[in-house]
Amino acid sequence: MTVWEGIKDSFKEGSALIKLIYINVGVWLVVSITYILLFLFSVPDPSGKILVWLAVPAYLPSLLTHPWTVFTYMFTHQGFLHILFNLLWLYWFGIIFLQYFDPKKLVGVYLLGGLSGALLYILVFNLFPAFHQVLPYSMAIGASASIMAIIVATAVYVPDYTVYIFLIGPVKIKWVALVAFILTTLVDFPTNTGGKLAHLGGALYGYFFTVQYRRGKDMTRSFNQRLDTFFSWFKPRKKKLHVKYRKPADDFEYNRQKAEEQKEIDRILDKISKGGYDSLTKKEKETLFRMSNKH
Repeated sequence: MTVWEGIKDSFKEGSALIKLIYINVGVWLVVSITYILLFLFSVPDPSGKILVWLAVPAYLPSLLTHPWTVFTYMFTHQGFLHILFNLLWLYWFGIIFLQYFDPKKLVGVYLLGGLSGALLYILVFNLFPAFHQVLPYSMAIGASASIMAIIVATAVYVPDYTVYIFLIGPVKIKWVALVAFILTTLVDFPTNTGGKLAHLGGALYGYFFTVQYRRGKDMTRSFNQRLDTFFSWFKPRKKKLHVKYRKPADDFEYNRQKAEEQKEIDRILDKISKGGYDSLTKKEKETLFRMSNKH
């Protein structure tokens, strides 16, 4: 097995959390390699040419011509430390999130938290005069809004969940989430204001997701259904399997076949009881599956 085949199998068989991490790393690698190639071929201003297609702009005319960026921005990072710390937070809180919610909700909160972050960032930059001068040039990238949604959703749902932090000891998750929110969103707000607004939008979505979920409403359900419909268009359609059974010539032949089938099933089941399911040959497994469907 090649390295590429191993990566593909790992992505295919991995959890929703692993898939989100892989997508983020994949986009970062493509962007980084493209930077290098553009630099080697002396293409001017490579970062601007790439990011304009991936980062979400606050300027509405630019957003109208690049609508896909409301999704691509939340998988795009610039710099190794940027993606490293984001993915560490995603992994730590994603593991806890999946102890209480299913994988589809993780993906839903990630994407909808990212969309909420983009929406708040765009609204504030267009409404407040403090940003009018930088509005045409402002863009946002990073998974922080999506990750903040997962962090807050988890902390609100299980606030007393305890984690162990090196050199500190046991700490309730609500305090970890609060410190993360303050440091990445409120501290030094005028610096990287667009990113901090996106964090705030993601945090608000995570909070309302958990509040509504406790009331019996899943805010990700309809979105995930639309997502399933969209991806079903790209899945190859499976051909229906038609199974035909030959009708026995008479009652004697029918009873004889039934007796032989039952004898074979008894033999296979006896083998399973002695050596386990893995002790069966491929043919025996197929026979057991076929017989169980007939009966």
